[in-house]
Amino acid sequence: MTTTAFTTPRDLLRYAVTRFNTAKLFFGHGSAEALDEAAYLILHTLKLPLDKLDPFLDARLLPEEVAAVLAVIERRSVDRVPAAYITNEGWLGTYNFYVDERVIVPRSFIAELIPDYFSPWVNEPDNVRNVLELCTGSGCLAIMLADAFPEAQVDAVDISADALEVARRNVATYKLEDRVTLIQSDLYQNVPHKKYDLIITNPPYVNSTSMGKLPQEYLAEPQIALDGGSDGMDLVRTIVAGAAERLSDDGILIVEIGNERAFAEAAFGALGLTWLSTSAGDDMVFLLTADQLKL
Repeated sequence: MTTTAFTTPRDLLRYAVTRFNTAKLFFGHGSAEALDEAAYLILHTLKLPLDKLDPFLDARLLPEEVAAVLAVIERRSVDRVPAAYITNEGWLGTYNFYVDERVIVPRSFIAELIPDYFSPWVNEPDNVRNVLELCTGSGCLAIMLADAFPEAQVDAVDISADALEVARRNVATYKLEDRVTLIQSDLYQNVPHKKYDLIITNPPYVNSTSMGKLPQEYLAEPQIALDGGSDGMDLVRTIVAGAAERLSDDGILIVEIGNERAFAEAAFGALGLTWLSTSAGDDMVFLLTADQLKL
C-alpha cells in the first residue's frame, strides 16, 4: 500500500477503524472501541493534542507523517501490541505514566477511589503518614497515593527489578523521590518493620482458567503480573495473612481482585469483606480493617 492513498487524518482514521475491527482487536487498555483507539494513536503519532481531533481532521499530511501512522496501525493490527506499548504512555484518570513491556499497562479501580481519600474509611487524609503499596508495577498507584496524602511516605514494592526501573522513571517525572521509596521484594519479605496506615494492592489475581483465555493483547504483558494461581488468590492469601502485623491500630487493607469476587469470598469471606463501589460495580475491590485482620 502506498502512502499516496491517504492525505488527511480523516482518511487514516477511517482506515484504522476498519483495520482494527477487521482484526477483531481487544480494547482493554484504556480505549473502549476501535474509533477511540484509532484517534488516540493517530493524534499521538502526529504529536497533536490528544483532546483535539476535529481541527486537524482535514489537514493535509506529509508523506512521512502518513507512513508513520500507517506503521503504527500495522503494529497494532497485525502484532496486536497494546497501544500503550506503542506510545509508551498509559493513563489513569488525569495521570500520565511511562510504560513499556516490562510492566502491565496501568489500569486499576483503586485509582478511582484515591481522589476521595478512601472516604469514609479514612477520616483525616493528613493523618495518613505511612502507606505500603504492594505489586506497584509502573508505580502509578504509589504516585497517586503520594499526591493524595501529602504527609505520607509511600513504600512501593515489586518483585520485578525491571518493573521497578519503570517505576523509578515515573517517580522521578513526578518529582516524588523523597516521598516514594521503591523496594524490590517478594511481597512483605524486604518491607521495613513499621506500621502502615494504608496497605494498598492491585496484585496478580487472574485464575488459571481465565489465564488460558486471555486476549493476545494481555499476553504481551508480563505474565507474572497477571497470574494469580488456580483460584487467583495465591498472592492475595499472603497479602491478607501478613497485613495485620503491619497495619496501625486503625489501619486498612485495600485489595483489587477484578472479576474474582467468588474466589475472594471463598478464601476470606469469614473475615467480613467490605466491597467498595467503583465504576465497574461493587465486586472489584475489597477492604479489611486492622481489627478484622487480627481476629
